[in-house]
Amino acid sequence: MTDPVPTTEQIEAMLHSHIAEYPDFPAPGVLFRDITPLLRDAAALRAVIQYWITLLPEDIEYIVGTEARGFVLGAPLAYEIGAGFIPVRKAGKLPGTPASLKYDLEYGSAEIQIPENSLPAGARTLIVDDLLATGGTAAATIELTRRFDVEVLGASFLIELEGLGGREQLPGVPLTTVWSIED
Repeated sequence: MTDPVPTTEQIEAMLHSHIAEYPDFPAPGVLFRDITPLLRDAAALRAVIQYWITLLPEDIEYIVGTEARGFVLGAPLAYEIGAGFIPVRKAGKLPGTPASLKYDLEYGSAEIQIPENSLPAGARTLIVDDLLATGGTAAATIELTRRFDVEVLGASFLIELEGLGGREQLPGVPLTTVWSIED
């Protein structure tokens, strides 16, 4: 028997009470949202995953999750819908010759990598991460994933900080978010 899918209002209330906020981290003026309280509450995490699945497009073959919280959230989503999971790692974490992309962030620059030969051409993929803020990491993940000649069905996030312009960095990419916060 499957758990009943919570309502939008129930999920928003749950996330409001299960996301910790840390002002001035990692830099002054930034309000960090920590999902650890959600992760430690098994029932709440399960409810969020069950709700999140209802927002996803159909026929996803692979979920591509960005290190590190995209792993924690993307893997159970992939499991629940019967899709494979592909990790997007920080540079230097993968053996062989991974596909790489350097990009700029609001606090500097970064490089991400996907394991070589991990996505077959034409695969139907979905990008997953915990947070959409300014959109830099999501845009880089989408660009890197597309190098495998796959179909990116969209991107999905647990939280979207609406006032930071992340959506504008992802033109033409269908987006879903579990919880949107004016920031």
